[in-house]
Amino acid sequence: MGTAVQRPRRAAPAGHRRLQHTSQRPVLPPWLLARLVPPAVATGAGAVLALWWQDTYAVTGADQWLTGAGRITGLLAGYAAPVLLLLMARIPALERDVGADRLARWHAIGGRYLVGLVTVHVLTVVWGSALTAHRAVVGETVRMVLHDPDMLKATAATLLLLGTGAVSARAARRRLGYETWYYLHLATYLAVALGFAHQLTNGADLGRGPARAGWYVLYVAAFAVLGWYRLAVPFLRDRRHRLHVAEVRPEGPGVVSVLLTGERLAELRAEPGQFFRLQFLAPGLRWAANPYSLSAPPTDRFLRFTVKGLGGHSAALAGLRPGTRVRAEGPYGAFTARRRTQRRVLLIAGGVGITPLRTLFETLPAGPGELTLLYRARDGEDLLFRQELERIAGTRSARLSYLVGRRDVTGDPLSAAALGRLVPGLAQHDVFLCGPAAMTGAVTRELRAAGVPAHRIHHESFDL
Repeated sequence: MGTAVQRPRRAAPAGHRRLQHTSQRPVLPPWLLARLVPPAVATGAGAVLALWWQDTYAVTGADQWLTGAGRITGLLAGYAAPVLLLLMARIPALERDVGADRLARWHAIGGRYLVGLVTVHVLTVVWGSALTAHRAVVGETVRMVLHDPDMLKATAATLLLLGTGAVSARAARRRLGYETWYYLHLATYLAVALGFAHQLTNGADLGRGPARAGWYVLYVAAFAVLGWYRLAVPFLRDRRHRLHVAEVRPEGPGVVSVLLTGERLAELRAEPGQFFRLQFLAPGLRWAANPYSLSAPPTDRFLRFTVKGLGGHSAALAGLRPGTRVRAEGPYGAFTARRRTQRRVLLIAGGVGITPLRTLFETLPAGPGELTLLYRARDGEDLLFRQELERIAGTRSARLSYLVGRRDVTGDPLSAAALGRLVPGLAQHDVFLCGPAAMTGAVTRELRAAGVPAHRIHHESFDL
């Protein structure tokens, strides 16, 4: 453990003003929107099922049962597709108050349901049609696909969705780089558009009245919101803020800090703990926007991001040249002081997970002894920002502990018992946690075992 106060390396060049965020308050409690979204989505699904109910007078025979199941799953799949687009449209209120990782989890769960609904829809519609027409299933499949142009679109949409679902499965996802997965995921937009055309032509439940108009509104609104926040807003911000690389600074083995500068950065209203999706306009990097957390409080002139080379994109950042243009989406994320509910706060970092916690360590309002940072690393070389952290701890009378060593040698320094010894009154703390996914899950369980309520454990992950 080290607590000596030393002169740090500067987080940003002189002549800048650190932005103040502690007075900002959300219009609604930050947890409220997260609780409202699932019931709202479920209510929409109920309304969609009502379309089938009002058009169905009786169901008799296997063919009608199968056709009815096909209609229901088709309607639900058609409803789920634009909802999933809206979840990942980077809507600021959702990103800020719900959290990017929670939205991504909902999107992933919804995506699995969508793939399942589409699969069942295809099987039941073809089987039901074959029974009605007294044909073989294979022959009916060929007839339906080849003799209806809109069925060709539906077939293409289905194949694209199933392919995207396959590469998004956890086992396959681990084998793909972020950039490859990102590009393949763009195919879902085409799949949704093709599926929409099929629904309008072949969806008998949509009819010609309010249901059809509502379907148009849902899809047009989803694509409009997606286009605005994913394309237009980043383009307009790029023109206004003109972000570019000011410096690339080594921080440790395989770790660099990228310092960005630009114009009117205060207008971004970035908060400590948040992240941006950065697109560096350099060879090999310009076609992907990856998420990186702020590693220093934002100022009116500079944004600092600290990155460990874990993939092709992140590793290439070490070779960036000053002056490289950067497009930034954000700020995003709910991992901020807005989540705080208790006077005392514990920050737990693992490895490069220190980046957002370093910003909170400097900016969270706290009296002497009310703020504690535990920094876990395998060895001393993996500790980042030591001088900065020790300066902050000394200036703020905060507690700073380095937990260094391999578990098989030192034991688990983040077990419930160890945490209880390190942090008196642990159950009365808010806990902000950031690190590798395995560590985050294990420490969350230990915190719960130590008596910390789930709503006081805050974390945000990009490992999705």
